[in-house]
Amino acid sequence: MKTVLKNCRVLGTTHDKDMLHDIYVENGIIEKIGLNLEVEGAKQIDVGGHTVMSGLIDMHCNICDPGHEYIEDIATASRAALRGGFTTITCEPNTDPVIDNKTVVEYIVSKSKEKSLVNIYPYGSMSIGCKGQEIAEIGEMYDAGIVGISDGDEFTDSAAFLRNVMIYTKMFDLPVLTHCEDRSLSGVGVMNEGYTAACLGLTGMPREAEEVIVARNLNLAERTGVHLHLSHISTKGSVQLIREAKGRGVPVTCETCPHYFILTEDAIGDYDTFAKVNPPLRAKEDVYAIIEGIMDGTIDVIASGHSPTNMTEKEREFDVAAYGISALETALSLSYTHLVETGYITVEHLIRLMSAKPAEILKLYNKGSLAEGKDADIIVVDFLETHRIDPEHFASKAKFSPFAAEEVRGKVLYTMVGGRLLT
Repeated sequence: MKTVLKNCRVLGTTHDKDMLHDIYVENGIIEKIGLNLEVEGAKQIDVGGHTVMSGLIDMHCNICDPGHEYIEDIATASRAALRGGFTTITCEPNTDPVIDNKTVVEYIVSKSKEKSLVNIYPYGSMSIGCKGQEIAEIGEMYDAGIVGISDGDEFTDSAAFLRNVMIYTKMFDLPVLTHCEDRSLSGVGVMNEGYTAACLGLTGMPREAEEVIVARNLNLAERTGVHLHLSHISTKGSVQLIREAKGRGVPVTCETCPHYFILTEDAIGDYDTFAKVNPPLRAKEDVYAIIEGIMDGTIDVIASGHSPTNMTEKEREFDVAAYGISALETALSLSYTHLVETGYITVEHLIRLMSAKPAEILKLYNKGSLAEGKDADIIVVDFLETHRIDPEHFASKAKFSPFAAEEVRGKVLYTMVGGRLLT
């Protein structure tokens, strides 16, 4: 099928963004970007001068399928991703059964082709059952199509085990993704440790619970030479540790999520469980440090951190309410509003954080850029008009957000995945 997107303000390329270009797509590939393109037999779509950019790639997304489809499934996650401008998402391995063998990987890949509107790439668990004790069949999962090794949001207690995983994984040139939490420090905490927790009478999680594991994992990566990717970084100390490690040449990348550079622990307010996430929302100094880390390149990626749960589990007392956030449909608009509109970074930098760099880390070489010969994963975005975040209209089954009713810029108008125009 041939399609020409007309009158595009093209971002993230060498083309002049102040001139309107056309993009010719055929058989799922970007064939040509130029001025006043005419292609015989092609369907023409006039995007009216709106911004056109490469589709976003989410490096941290919980799909919950298989095993927890009542919370989210491949179909609903893909629709939510589509609305948020994500043309490619990853699948965390802590499903049921866990993605710790090639059979489950093949299930995810097969069902995604059948049910998903976007590209889905699974991570393989580093341990059998995500229990951090026995190394999973990484080689077989690699052959079946995983793009990284992770135990999802489970903590890895044993440094010796993680070191062995890193040594083994290096043979396959895969990134090792880790959630950094020392459970002996975070314990039964439910929010950031500090003044606000004390005022609310809630048990806190100290920053050290994240930072000591960040330091440990950086040391192991430095010794083994494996590509370490640190998930959802949330503290000032973690940013500084990563900055110093990069300065020493440690092969590390990291990500954060919009809620960690926008909200503080004060968002919990009167025990608002929609703001209960793990790692927890931190203090102002941490938010400033995360923004600084984004600006200076210490932080490589902005992921959604989509971690759905059902309302029954959220609408409980704060101590026992579920962690989680519905974020696929808000990540782009929140990032643009709070980082680009405020002048912290350019929109081109935002595209690198949410598309180009994730593609590089996951070795998705045909994705992540709007260029001739690349996959036609394309989004058209209106960055001029404001819209209000309305969780009731989310495509995700998780219809809640701590950002409900906030006015933001960055509405996705059209999404093309593999040359198919889906919205």
